[in-house]
Parts: sequence; C-alpha cells; structure tokens
Amino acid sequence: MEQISREAVEAQLARIIDYNTDVDLVSGGCVRDIRTEDGQVAVELRLGYPAAGLCEGMAAHVQGKLESVPGIAKASVKVDWKVLSHKVQGELTPLAPIRNIIAVASGKGGVGKSSTAVNLALSLQRDGASVGILDADIYGPSIPRMLGASGQPDTDGKRITPKRAHGLQLMSIGFLIDEETPMIWRGPMVTSALQQLLNETNWENLDYLVIDLPPGTGDIQLTLAQNVPVAGAVIVTTPQDIALLDARKALQMFRKVEVPVLGVVENMSTHICSNCGHQEAIFGSGGGAAMAEQYDIPLLGQLPLAIEIREGLDNGNPIVAADPDSPIAAAYLEFARRTSGVLSQQPRNLKLDLPKIQVQNT
Repeated sequence: MEQISREAVEAQLARIIDYNTDVDLVSGGCVRDIRTEDGQVAVELRLGYPAAGLCEGMAAHVQGKLESVPGIAKASVKVDWKVLSHKVQGELTPLAPIRNIIAVASGKGGVGKSSTAVNLALSLQRDGASVGILDADIYGPSIPRMLGASGQPDTDGKRITPKRAHGLQLMSIGFLIDEETPMIWRGPMVTSALQQLLNETNWENLDYLVIDLPPGTGDIQLTLAQNVPVAGAVIVTTPQDIALLDARKALQMFRKVEVPVLGVVENMSTHICSNCGHQEAIFGSGGGAAMAEQYDIPLLGQLPLAIEIREGLDNGNPIVAADPDSPIAAAYLEFARRTSGVLSQQPRNLKLDLPKIQVQNT
C-alpha cells in the first residue's frame, strides 16, 4: 500500500474549520502529533478551550474527513483540550490563580447582561472548565439572587473565601451587605471595593473568571478596564438601534484601553412564546450581526427571550443548570464555546509573575 505522507494528512486537517474559532485545525495550533504507517494514520489534537462535550464528536468528524483521503485506509483521532493563559492589556499581569478574566459589558442597562454572564459561566463549567464569577455591580448586585446564594462569606481577617453555587466560585458585594441596603458611594470608593473583591478573594485555580461589569462607560468602568487584567471582553446588546448605540460605546472604550473585544452577543434576539413555542423578533433583527460586521468582530451568539430564563434567575436556578438539555441551554452553550474558542486564538500570556529577589550583604 502506498505510504501516505504527513504533509498530506496535515493538508487535509488544514481544510477542517473549527466553528468555535473560525480557523482551521492547523492554523489554530490544534495539531499535536501525526503518525502514519501502512495506510493508517493516528492524529492527536488539542483544543485551547473547554470542550468536554465536543471531543468525541470532533474526533469522529475528523476521522471521517481523513478516511476520505485516498491512501488512508484507517484513521484514529484523539481530541483533548487545555485552557492556557492569554495576554492582558498594557503592562498588567494576570492574577496567579486565574488563567483568564472575561469581562461581560454593555453600554446601557436592561439588555440582560447579568443573565448572560451567569449562563456564560455555567456553560463554560458544563464543558469542563473551572469557573468563577465576580459581580462588579456595586450599586445593584444581582448575582447572589440569580445563583441562589446568600450569607456572609468566610474570612480569615485578611482573605475572603468565595461563595459557591452550582459549582461556580462567586463573589459579590451583595454577600457583605443587606439586600435592601443602598450603596451610597462615590466612584473612588466603588473602584477600591471592586479591587478588594477581586484581589482579596481566594480564587482557586480558575480557567476563567467572568466579571459582570456594571452598565455604562463612565469612570467606574474605565478605571476597571485599566486596572483589572482582562484577557477579553464580551459586549451584550439587544437588536434594537437604541441599545446598539450604547453597545458601540462600550466596544470603543475597551479598544481605547487595549482590551481585546472577543465579540458581541445579541440577547433577546427572538421571543419564544411559552404557550405555542412561536418565535418572533419583537425587538427587531440583525442588529448584533450588523454591529459585528461593522467592527470586524465575531457575532458570538443570538440568545432568546423566554420566560424560563427569567424564572430560573428569579429562583436562583439558571436555565443552564436547571434544564441543561433544553434548546435555550444549548444556545448558551454554543455562545460559551464561541467565546472561549475566540479567546483561545488570542496571543498567549508570556509574563511570569516571578518573586522579587533581594540581595543582602551578610
């Protein structure tokens, strides 16, 4: 039998596009090993994003593509994944226990940013990642209610132990104050509190920390974008023009501080009737796609408006956790895979947080 070359196998792999990264397996750096012998091929692939629910299906897909190549009698494909740390803005250094921080932002309130952040975190975890979520909305913390968590976190007087809910590590000012107590703080106090919540919490070996930013593009958001080491930002919008105007401002803010914008997600894209299941674009259509095209960024997903999403968050049992096999949860899972897939193609973090060395005369 004619010996198949490594180059021929690699050429076929270069034709296979990973939908979650928009690049082929070779250009995406997924190929770890190729072995050929007597018409048999063994390929090892590694994805740079959590893919516990994808590996088996992708292996079968790649195997089929390889076995369609003349000269390949049999192919075996192994697929695994590993999340690496990616470059952050400016001269900042990623926090040691957190490989990547993803900021979820919007230019205005009322677009479902917090619900998107919560279900993004749960979906990343569902695919095998270790995930935390930080509620950065000091004035209106909602993450504790959405995840059904309450009570004061444990502390040793210096460091805070994050609360846990649905497998996520989480922290919010909402755990430290009464739910009905208003936060009458000025900007510097807010940014100082957020820095403490981020840096003084004992996060444990996170692949991703999702930060739910407060809405808007004011001083608080700008200060956070300049001082928190963010690997990528997700812009949440709804389809109508008025929301897109503010979403564009959020995008431009991140670009000015050199935070990579991973893409835009269109929330409330279609309304799903709870009685008949009919879908209708009550807020218009195509807004998120138009914004993505205008700014040359990915459209990460189009999420529905459904009563199950609201009910789950009100009850502290989000849809991705409550009904993981539902079509709505599938939409969030696809969005999470696209988000982490796009992030996996960003430059690696090459900065090492080395200890300072002091030389003393003895």
